[in-house]
Amino acid sequence: MHFIFSDKVVLLFDFWSVHTPAGMALSVVVVLLLAVLYESIKFGKVKLLHQALKNMSISTSEQHEEMNGDSSSSESSLSRPPVSRPPLRWFLCHFGHSLIHVAQVIIGYFIMLAVMSYNTWIFLGVVLGSAVGYYLAYPLLSIV
Repeated sequence: MHFIFSDKVVLLFDFWSVHTPAGMALSVVVVLLLAVLYESIKFGKVKLLHQALKNMSISTSEQHEEMNGDSSSSESSLSRPPVSRPPLRWFLCHFGHSLIHVAQVIIGYFIMLAVMSYNTWIFLGVVLGSAVGYYLAYPLLSIV
């Protein structure tokens, strides 16, 4: 197999059959946007994980202070029993991260299969989309 410059290709599904230069341009834009979405999800997942870990460390330190008697309100520490298992919020957060990961994997495989059409235009669309997605999403990571 080798890469070819052509305006005729079938991408991902039988109904996505391209036969014209305009169709190829539209397909390149769609694949480019998929690559931008993939990069955005990747950085969004990192940001959400960082926020969840920060919230868990704050929650853990508050529980530690309450258990050691460092809390300013002794009534609130007496009314809550010690937590022996992670709270329901942690499970919901983990479930949300899992769904985001599944979406990232699905989009990643779609992009990989599009590149495996061995069409150079589609390949360049994926590369450009990844570059644009990284360029747009990376500054958002530093805002954490």
